[in-house]
Amino acid sequence: MEQPAAFDIDEAIRRLRDATRAYPPAALFQLAEEGYRDPFAVLVACLISVRARDEVTVPVARKVLSSARTPQEMARLGKAELVELLRPATFAETKARNLLAIAERLRDESERQRLCDETFLLALPGIGPKCAHLVLGIACGIPRIAVDIHVHRITNRWGYVRTRTPEQTLRELERKLPKAYWVEINRLLVPFGKHVCTGTLPRCSQCVHADLCRRVGVTRHR
Repeated sequence: MEQPAAFDIDEAIRRLRDATRAYPPAALFQLAEEGYRDPFAVLVACLISVRARDEVTVPVARKVLSSARTPQEMARLGKAELVELLRPATFAETKARNLLAIAERLRDESERQRLCDETFLLALPGIGPKCAHLVLGIACGIPRIAVDIHVHRITNRWGYVRTRTPEQTLRELERKLPKAYWVEINRLLVPFGKHVCTGTLPRCSQCVHADLCRRVGVTRHR
């Protein structure tokens, strides 16, 4: 089959919007739709989501945030209580320790006001670029690209970028992805990557991008 000269990202995004409507939203976007969209709530939910499936992240984040909706309430929780709330998620003790350290710092109003500052976010324990960018994009209205395994895998599979690591993918997407899609690409590619463009045996026969995708690295598919 003749390969397209260039990947049409505008058409790909348009198709993704239709194709992903049938699937549950990515965890942080689902929680934001439920009202958990202030910077502290998104930060807490993203820390919980690290190495945890969305199906675990959403109910655990609801439980934690219903018990501690503010840094002050979080700081008042004992570590043992917080660990129990986090228990279904991975690394519950480490996440509890990081959340309590963050909450203690954010008790100060002047510190809370810095939650839309990328440098400040990246200095918090347990917070990397993906979580910082999701807080900025979802809660602060500041366009940033959150690259997880789905965004990294699919944009490389498309042939839109050619990178080896998520960090390289972030830099390359910042260079070439239209800014209007910076927040949306994570929201769309997470469910698409879970249900269609999977890590193994992607469902290429059902893919809306069959005529666009270069299928880089795909040796077997359904």
